[in-house]
Order: sequence, then C-alpha cells, then structure tokens
Amino acid sequence: MSGTALTWLYAPGDRPKVVAKALLAGADVVVVDLEDAVTPDRKDYARDATAELLSEPQPVPVHVRVNALDGPWSDADLKALLDAPGLSGLRLPKVCYPADITRVAAATEGRLPLYALLETALGIEQAYAIASAHPALRGIALGEADLRADLGVREDAGLDWSRSRVVVAARAAGLAPPPQSVHPDIRDLEGLAASCAHGRALGFVGRAAIHPRQLPIIERAYLPTDREIEEAETVVRVAAAGQGAQALPNGQFIDAAVVAAARRTLSRAAPRGAG
Repeated sequence: MSGTALTWLYAPGDRPKVVAKALLAGADVVVVDLEDAVTPDRKDYARDATAELLSEPQPVPVHVRVNALDGPWSDADLKALLDAPGLSGLRLPKVCYPADITRVAAATEGRLPLYALLETALGIEQAYAIASAHPALRGIALGEADLRADLGVREDAGLDWSRSRVVVAARAAGLAPPPQSVHPDIRDLEGLAASCAHGRALGFVGRAAIHPRQLPIIERAYLPTDREIEEAETVVRVAAAGQGAQALPNGQFIDAAVVAAARRTLSRAAPRGAG
C-alpha cells in the first residue's frame, strides 16, 4: 500500500493479548512498546514475547519502540529483533545526537527503517542533524511527556516552539511530516480532536494513540474534508489547463506552491498505509 500513515497505536510488549487486539483495531501502524510501558522486571519477557510475535508477518505494519539507547536493555532488543520477519521499523526513544542514529543503523546494517523520538531539550536542539543523520532514518517525532518534564513546561502552548522545530527539521531533511505525540487522556475525545486540529495547523500529519477509541478521532482530524478535496481538485484542474501563475474563479491566486499543496491534499485523501 502507498500513502501516509495517520494512526500509530501503542501496545505494551509484555501484554501479548493487548498487542493481538491492537493488531485488529484498525491502526495504520501498531507500535509494540518495550520501553515506558514495561517495568524493569518484565523487560526480558516483553522482548521474548515480541520477538516471538514478529517471527512471522503481521496483518499491519508493526514497529517496536526499543529501550533507551544508553540503557542496559537496548542492545538485547536490537539483537532479538534484527531478523524478525514481522518487524517493519524501530522507534528509538530519547534520541539526543546524530551518533545515536548512526550507531543503530550500523548495528542493524541499515536493514530496518528507523524513527527517532526527540524527548529532551538537547534532542530538539539537534533536530535537523538527527533527521539527516542516516538514510535508514525515515521519520522523527516528539515524545511530549518527557520533553515537558525536561523543559519544566506547565502549559501546552509552551511546547509549540519545539513542535514547529521538529516539523521544520523533518521537512528540511526530506522526511515525511511527523505525527503528533500521544494525547494521554483516553476519555477526553473532545480535547483530542481540538489538539489534533492544532497539530494539523502546525504541520503535523497523523498522531500516536494509546487506545483504539482514539483512532477514529485522529483519522477524522487528519483526513482532508470534502471541501478541502473539492478545492484541491479545482486548483489542480485550473493549473492543468494553463501555464504559469493563474487565478481561480473566486479570485484566489495560485502558483506552483499552491498546486503542490493541493496535490498533497489529494494524496492524503487516497487509501493509506505505512509502506
């Protein structure tokens, strides 16, 4: 399948039944978590259970968030998962330096797509260098809970500069737009929708989730509306009929940048997948 993933559903690696349900929940990508969701005494079990699950192909793309790269478990995580047929990518937590990416790329021989989570002030400052560190890196995103604690930010708006920094770094490095970080209150669907609208305005595409009930809210927020699709189709049609800068029937001026944006809108309206 082609297109852009909009929903990334996390499931704890030490709870195989929850992972099994997540695989059928309708997310574009399931992220099996070996890090924050798993207590130290269950790290080995979570790793073994995940390696067993991924010993065969899965119905949807599955990524694994391994443990912190400077901790005692990440090397074992990488070794256990390297040749897993059902693994589509690795999510790397608390990335602070480009060398974090190049080290994992070397350890995995560049065979697996890597996704970096920036969760500290240092990681944000290094955002572009990390995003452009190695061809195996396919995306970057924020880990907002840890970042909020690191920065001492109390209000949500205090993270907007960091959010924009990551969006710009991804674009400058030629990566796909980053997905938003999780919305931690699984009951607050109205707040989730409002937060998604804000994230979309900042340039994010899609979002991580921690419960299946969040998936349709995220998808609805990030899929183009009927009006947006109609407007994009008009822009592309008018552009195809002439040359150079033009104006739409309503007087709106269009040029190459506007046409490119319209084509992106139409591509996101098509069937998606993580690829």
